[in-house]
Amino acid sequence: MRHNAARSWQGSALVFSALGDEVRLGVLARLCAQGPLSITRLTEGSHVSRQAVTKHLRVLANAGLVKSARDGRENVWKLQPRGLTEARRLLDIISRQWDDTLERLRAFVES
Repeated sequence: MRHNAARSWQGSALVFSALGDEVRLGVLARLCAQGPLSITRLTEGSHVSRQAVTKHLRVLANAGLVKSARDGRENVWKLQPRGLTEARRLLDIISRQWDDTLERLRAFVES
């Protein structure tokens, strides 16, 4: 059980690290809102180069947040929600722990 929990935290750390960059967060938001997109579509109207977006997509892919698939001559990138789901699960655990701790503090103060 501990080994699996450690793996979950490590994977979520990659997710949180990937989401800590404004460009990557924007790319993920676009994929979430618009569905699968090519590099060309992801860079349209952006100040970020195709090469930079490609590097950011690799970070997101390593974190398990996106994946690419070949569509003709282009790679199309799409959201992989499993990484976000796992990170949210861990945030829920932390939130419950904080709630429990604050409840114990409240009970202690009121006694």
